[in-house]
Amino acid sequence: MSPSPDTIRIVNGFRKGTAYTYYPILIVGAGESGIALGARLKEEGFDQFRIFERQGGLGGTWWSNTYPGVACDVWTSLHPGGAEIYEYLSSICEKYHFVDKIQFDTDVSELRWLDEEQVWEATLTHMVPGTGDLSRKEKERRIAENGKESVYLRPEIVRARIVCSCAGGLVEPNAWPSSIPGRDTFEGPVFHSARWDHNVPLKDKNVVVIGTGCSAAQFVPLLTKEPYNAKSITQIMRSPPWVVPKPQEPFGRENYKNYSPTVFSTVPGLAFLFRLICFATAEKDWYTIFDDNSWNHKSRKKLEAQMVARMRAMVPEKYHEMLTPDYSIGCKRRLFDAAWYESLNDPKIELTTKPITNVSPHSVTIGPGRQYPDPKNKESRVPTDEETVPADVIILGNGFEVNTWLHPLKIRGKNGEYMQDVWDARGGPQAYLGLAMDGFPNLFIIFGPNTATGHSSVILASENMVEYTIKVIKKILHGEITIAEIKKESEVAWTKTVQERLKRTVFNGGCKNWYQADGWNATGYPYSQIDFTFRCMFPKWSDWDLQYTRKGLVKRQVTQALGVLLLVAVIVGAFRLRQGSSGNYPSLQGFTLLVRRYLKQGLMAILTLLNRGITMLSE
Repeated sequence: MSPSPDTIRIVNGFRKGTAYTYYPILIVGAGESGIALGARLKEEGFDQFRIFERQGGLGGTWWSNTYPGVACDVWTSLHPGGAEIYEYLSSICEKYHFVDKIQFDTDVSELRWLDEEQVWEATLTHMVPGTGDLSRKEKERRIAENGKESVYLRPEIVRARIVCSCAGGLVEPNAWPSSIPGRDTFEGPVFHSARWDHNVPLKDKNVVVIGTGCSAAQFVPLLTKEPYNAKSITQIMRSPPWVVPKPQEPFGRENYKNYSPTVFSTVPGLAFLFRLICFATAEKDWYTIFDDNSWNHKSRKKLEAQMVARMRAMVPEKYHEMLTPDYSIGCKRRLFDAAWYESLNDPKIELTTKPITNVSPHSVTIGPGRQYPDPKNKESRVPTDEETVPADVIILGNGFEVNTWLHPLKIRGKNGEYMQDVWDARGGPQAYLGLAMDGFPNLFIIFGPNTATGHSSVILASENMVEYTIKVIKKILHGEITIAEIKKESEVAWTKTVQERLKRTVFNGGCKNWYQADGWNATGYPYSQIDFTFRCMFPKWSDWDLQYTRKGLVKRQVTQALGVLLLVAVIVGAFRLRQGSSGNYPSLQGFTLLVRRYLKQGLMAILTLLNRGITMLSE
């Protein structure tokens, strides 16, 4: 008897050189999305899957980002630390018993669709433990200095029926800005906040920080305090972010942390209600900030005035002009801040918009000129003079490579086309609902292009895509279909709608953001999260090209027949109510006899289909 196609197994095990491992489901990445998918598969009673993770531990961004103050989302506080989030994700793997399904230090470098076998062939690269945590530039430097074997151990070829990419978007840190000369002359440590070097002491050091994004706003306020005690911080800002107050926990952070777990677990429905309130509060921002109409313009202007007034009340006067954005709130990612504005009153911290124009062994030169406000603005009082700033450590807080989706993973689909080439030909990265591309069957991208809303939880969006994916792959695992591929016309139409709709959102609000490049927005979702949730809850199956098995065809026909019977039953019920109220029973009796005849014919048709299906399955 041949083994089930839904079982992990070794194929051609005795034939050296041609043996490979087969996985019913191969998952790329053990971050939040990969863990959510693993948990849902276990809930569905399916455990024949494997998660390959490039890094040395699970958690994705919560494994790699360990900078001081890293925090996000809602657990024992409204913005808990990264360590707590990591522990939560780890506990999910333990709860659902699939820690053993995760293989670390293994990079999925290429996927190739085998049309004849109808499976994906994956090239795995086993890495030296710990090197998967390095950025691409760091790996390239190590290879140049110590050889390829200092990073890569060996390749392996495996095959999978279904592949789910859960690689995430904020993965590869931006490199040193190419416009800044002198990097090689600097004698101190240089590292990115996403690869924080905890072996570098900052006590009594002059630190230069490049960037004022979400990460920098979290770690900069801490660096002059215990246990870091930096001597000075010079923070380089390209343009000011919109900074909004950080939400506060009900009854205070300590009370929330101490009592909320007990209260939420004791009072039925309270945790769900609180989560619903959090969701509704975030969702409100879509309708007040992110859409683009006359009412939104008024709402944004009102909020912007409030935020500027708040900023002016919190930071020294010398920063008022440079911290007043010239673009609409929401165009760039907002900062939910509780400490950065306050930290700018610290005499050890200096904020500037002067560009770094040169790097020396123990200093950086900033200016002449400025990055904000526009240097052509002659009325601005923001300094532009050249200045030499002492520097012992340089920390990059300049974001991630967000416009190179799935990079460096190469995906070759039907007809030998690479996904990146398809995207280039169609204008930019795209996918139907962010999770499926035509020409790439049985491949699902969790949190792919155009799925970030900018106002709501990434985890919610990710879980929505996981639920959609489960709905599709269950049909494959249950033997109802063999192939699931989105139709080309569906993908193209969806992408066209998304790109046109994005032009009528705040993402086009006059700023330079990481959501878009060369006029193509591959990141933002142009509707509310409620909209996305419903699209994922109720798949539009007519958009898919599904190759049904005999079993699947029988089930489909039976379901359709039952649907017709249900419709007839509803019509009969409505007719009864109407005729009963008017007393016209003779016509009701005649109609009932007619409906009974059709119901009998429908039931006979179902029995015929069932008999045919049983015969097919027995064959």
